[in-house]
Amino acid sequence: MDISGKKILVIGGAGFIGSHVVEELLKTDVGEVVIYDNFARGKKEYIKNSLEDDRCKLYPHGGDIREIDLLNDVMIGMDAVIHLAAMWLLHCKDFPRTAFDVNIQGTFNVLEACVKNNIKRLVYSSSASVYGDAIEVPMTESHPFNNRNFYGASKIAGEAMCRATYDRYGLNYVGLRYMNVYGPHQDQTAAYTGVVPIMLNKIDVNEPPIINGDGSQAYDFISVKDVARCNVLALQADVTDEFYNVGTGIQTTIKELCELILELKQSNLKVHYKPYTPEDARRMVQNRIGCAKKAKQDLQFECKYALKEGLIDLINWREHQ
Repeated sequence: MDISGKKILVIGGAGFIGSHVVEELLKTDVGEVVIYDNFARGKKEYIKNSLEDDRCKLYPHGGDIREIDLLNDVMIGMDAVIHLAAMWLLHCKDFPRTAFDVNIQGTFNVLEACVKNNIKRLVYSSSASVYGDAIEVPMTESHPFNNRNFYGASKIAGEAMCRATYDRYGLNYVGLRYMNVYGPHQDQTAAYTGVVPIMLNKIDVNEPPIINGDGSQAYDFISVKDVARCNVLALQADVTDEFYNVGTGIQTTIKELCELILELKQSNLKVHYKPYTPEDARRMVQNRIGCAKKAKQDLQFECKYALKEGLIDLINWREHQ
């Protein structure tokens, strides 16, 4: 899709990933970017600089994907939609009914509004959580869905609804399955924050970072800035009715991650290794690393940020907060 002069709606555009997507869009010759966000997780400070661009606007009447009338209103005249709004993994675990209302019913509302308003292109944010436990490494897009948590289930449902909407109404869409995303604007203090902020928070108060198990569990860590750039490339691509891994394809163990963070923070703290609880052992996913070949081939997407570079970017951002 040629986005030159086009009007793009970013749902969840004030959030962790969404705010960076807005920044990336404004680097192009896009005509207008509208941010739709309920600020449950997003923050106005994350989009302050973007709103200084005359092409960027914040929808003034709220921004919840459970509000069908508002969705239909904000989509009037839009050319394309990037849908990033969702409840996060551990939040879904504790509040599955709300997870259903937001991630599943909310996504259906977005799809329905896209069809009603003749949206030309949708980019849907899915997750590598759809894969569950790894059968093969790296995981290709054809990896079976072995998910066993509410968050992953909601993303599987979202993917299925995208396919059904494409088949029934011809909605042009592409879906992105994110690996472990980290970087500036990620919630650093909430109960549902990620592994990287948790480690940094410990080190900043001079407490040893804690690793469950022996630290051999490995993941694919990708900078949010690369993820944002992939969203724009997916919007511009010609492919439709396809899903893509968004990751580096590089395996990093939790032990290696922790050692790198300690090095970057110039800390002499020693890691505290903690045995798995039965609950941890039951839900722990080992070695989730995504194959990046399909995204490179079809979207021309390649990561620019190595893990060390991305962590330095995050640490610098934290120090200026």
